[in-house]
Amino acid sequence: MLPLFPNPHGFSQFPSQDLGPEPATVDIEKETKNNNAYRTALWTGPHLQVTLMSILPGEDIGLEIHPDTDQFLRIEQGEGIVEMGRTKNHLNYRRRVKEDSAIMVPAGTWHNVINTGNIPLKLYSIYAPPHHPHGTVQRTKAEAMAQENHQ
Repeated sequence: MLPLFPNPHGFSQFPSQDLGPEPATVDIEKETKNNNAYRTALWTGPHLQVTLMSILPGEDIGLEIHPDTDQFLRIEQGEGIVEMGRTKNHLNYRRRVKEDSAIMVPAGTWHNVINTGNIPLKLYSIYAPPHHPHGTVQRTKAEAMAQENHQ
């Protein structure tokens, strides 16, 4: 049986272990803030996925679109800008985001989140249906881009 809570020392017992599709309970704020990888799949099931992200100052997620996947993002630490639009060259939705901001991205919408602060932007993302392979851990954005270009 997998542990359901972080250990008493404050460090995750499963930094690179995808808990899905088994039932799980976590302190999502603590797990998100403790994650130092660009992207870590925390839980992947057949219809939903939760990933943790850490975006370095001055970096971004990268302009992307998920044709068949709705996405929810919540900022737990830091500040930034979210941009969205129906076309890659017309991102007409632009808002500042910070700790406790929630971002809803409809399927088929181009979007990007940019860290404008001086500390890592820590967020979690919920995809429905899942978008990344079960167990995904990408330590850096460069590693994520390389993996996505090989799929």
